[in-house]
Formats: sequence, structure tokens, C-alpha cells
Amino acid sequence: MHAVERGAGTPLVMIHGFGVDHRILTSLDPALGALGGWRRVYLDLPGTAGTPIGDVASTSDIADAVEHEIDKLLGDEPFAILGNSFGAMVARKVAHDLRPQVLGLATLAGVFVAQQRLRTLPSRTVLHEDPVAVRGAGAAALDYVEVAVEQHPEGVRTFLEHVHPGLTSVDRSALARIEQQYAFDVEPEDASPEPFMMPVLIVTARQDHVVGFEDASNRLEHYPRATFVILDAAGHNVHLDRPVVVEALIVDWLQRVRASRRTLGDR
Repeated sequence: MHAVERGAGTPLVMIHGFGVDHRILTSLDPALGALGGWRRVYLDLPGTAGTPIGDVASTSDIADAVEHEIDKLLGDEPFAILGNSFGAMVARKVAHDLRPQVLGLATLAGVFVAQQRLRTLPSRTVLHEDPVAVRGAGAAALDYVEVAVEQHPEGVRTFLEHVHPGLTSVDRSALARIEQQYAFDVEPEDASPEPFMMPVLIVTARQDHVVGFEDASNRLEHYPRATFVILDAAGHNVHLDRPVVVEALIVDWLQRVRASRRTLGDR
């Protein structure tokens, strides 16, 4: 599995969503680097240009591949994990499977209900239209418009830098194969029902018409140490739509992880 590593310190494993690659999360790296003390490990999931699909045929296989990669890169070293969208579903599974090793879990616009038809979703909403900015996206304009809640030149820039390269380079036939077995047989919280007691961050977006925000709230009882946030003026790319507040929330989560680790002893 292809991985991009930056910084040194406690590992923070970063897992991107479906149909993109690790670059969708690298916009967070300046804030993570400024915090210091975190070794950021950005994974490219099977089906991206960086990691061929191989014999992976389901989301469960992807979670297994991520756990194998973590074992290869980190051994038994404690780590925190952050997942975005589909990557959040994978991160939840990894966090429960490797619970004794996991220092904390964060999800950004995370999938909490795999089946699209069962999700509670808001209507598609655009709060601000900017046709000039959209034209600046060129061939990526339709992809940008699909997820942009507020259209503006900076949003186009970040989309072109962090989202579009992954969209255009993934293996579509591989993703179609995974879509046939997209859901886990049992959700991580049900398979491992004891409450997850490490620091958690769950960031959702009010205008996220892809995964919504309500389904994540139904799992809060399982996460007694969760900060749960619904951000207005944001859609499925919540960390790109509201970068300042999301980065602050992630920094706060990582500081809580550090404090918890000190309290528990240096795991």
C-alpha cells in the first residue's frame, strides 16, 4: 500500500474517502505540522493510482489491508486514526479491531450508514453561487459543483489541488467491485459494543447531502469522550469548506489524545 509520511512523533494514520486519494487530506498538513509531535501517515487505499486493487473485493478487505499496513509500518506502536467519508467507516473498524493500540479516533463527514437508501440526508443546497469561479475550474467544473455548498475561487483552488487529482486517477472498475460489497457484515460499534473510551472527534456538515449529519449522532452513546460538531455552510468536503474551524477541532482532538495518553501512562 502506498503511503506518504510527514513529520515525526506519535503516528497519526489518515484514511481518505471513496473515489479520491490521500491528497484530499493533505490540506490539513500545515496545521498538523505546526502542532508538532505527530508522524502523519497518509495512506492510498486499494483502487487508487498509488495502490492497485489486487485481490481486494470489499470494504472489509480494505480494512484488513489497512490493518496489515499499520502492522508493517508501526508494529505495536500506539497511534491515532482519522478517516474522511468512506475512510471514516474504515477507520472506525480499524479503531475497534486494534482498540488496545488506538489512542483516538476522528471522522470527517464520515459514513455511518453504508446503504445510501437508509441514510438520513438533507436536501442538496447551494448557499452561494459564483459562475465565474466555477468556470475557473475548467474540466473539473461539474465535479466541483456537485459538492460545493458555497462557490468561490478559493474553493475551486483547493478542489483542484486536493480532490480532483484523485478523482481522475482512481481505478473505476476496482471501485465498482468494492461497491458490490460496500457494507460491513456488522458495524464496528455492534461487533465491539463496549464503549470506546479514547478521545473522539466527529465532524459533520449541515449541508452534506452525501452522508448527512444525523446518522453519526445515533452512535454518540458508544463514544463517551466524543466531541460532536455539525458545521453550517459546509458539505461533504467539510474540511475544505470550513478549514479554519475543522483544523482547530482536529488540533483540539489531538491535544486531548496527548492529555489522555499522559493520564493513562505512556502507552
